[in-house]
Amino acid sequence: MTAPVEEFGAGFEAQPEAVLKGMGAPIAGRSLGQIAWMRLKRDKVAIAGGIVVVLLILGAIFAPLIVDVLGHPPNEFHESLVNPDLQVPEGKFGGVSRDFLFGIEPVNGRDLFSRVLYGSRISLLIAFLATGLSVVIGVTLGITAAFFGGWIDSLIGRVMDIFLAFPLIVFAIALAGVIPNQAFGLSGDSLKISVLVFIIGFFAWPYIGRIIRGQALSLREREFVDAARSLGAGSGYILRHEMLPNLVAPILVYSTLLIPTNILFEAALAYLGVGIQPPTATWGGMLNNAAGWYQIDPWFMVPPGLAIFVTVLAFNLFGDGLRDALDPRTR
Repeated sequence: MTAPVEEFGAGFEAQPEAVLKGMGAPIAGRSLGQIAWMRLKRDKVAIAGGIVVVLLILGAIFAPLIVDVLGHPPNEFHESLVNPDLQVPEGKFGGVSRDFLFGIEPVNGRDLFSRVLYGSRISLLIAFLATGLSVVIGVTLGITAAFFGGWIDSLIGRVMDIFLAFPLIVFAIALAGVIPNQAFGLSGDSLKISVLVFIIGFFAWPYIGRIIRGQALSLREREFVDAARSLGAGSGYILRHEMLPNLVAPILVYSTLLIPTNILFEAALAYLGVGIQPPTATWGGMLNNAAGWYQIDPWFMVPPGLAIFVTVLAFNLFGDGLRDALDPRTR
């Protein structure tokens, strides 16, 4: 038996989003970005890594202001704080004090805190620019190879194989060592930074290129691509508006994991003496100088080494958490 319609009255109109009394607000849909952010927030380790990354970037940007308050100019000598006989800092832990938070260098007494902070500007700048160059080249060639296939895919694939087999560290040492002090309208640190960005970024693109190619191969067969093609959309439109937006997640994840690799590579080149030249502070260059003092002043290598370790770890933790948050297959 059913209730008569007249029981509700003639003016009754059902609400499309009726909510039972006492049950709260209506359920709202969430975008993929909101879902990813909720998943990322639950990963405390990734959030901690992200906070450290943000602090490192802010420290590099505002290094002059921070040094004015908490340190001394990075190339200012303080020989009076160095033992004249042993040429090592006076006091424990390399001369750590309220005025010199990380201690001072042997021989000249330069402030390690200031040099580590200024060194982060070089390392992060080269790493970000090199990663950007790798992403642009890798994404462009990877998505092109996957979409067109055929001889284009084969050609780009063989080029990737050649770059992956290239002895990058040997080439980097040779190229960075023969570049003159002035070239291409640049000189000094700006020239060295440009050369390092080119070397690191240009030869690292095949890694992200292969990842994007694999992702794009699956996207090429999806229904929305077939629908766009059936409506008369050209190849350029499909690449830019249909496939590329769906590749943002793997691009972001791999970029965050490529940055620490580039930081380590830049530090290795500086340690080998073919990076940014003194007196500009770099983490690898500081480790190179500290290698000759580790027996009598082991603290000298702790601040730059710890800076590299913390930076790489923070980026890796944040990248892993970002990958888990953007991957729908993870729980």
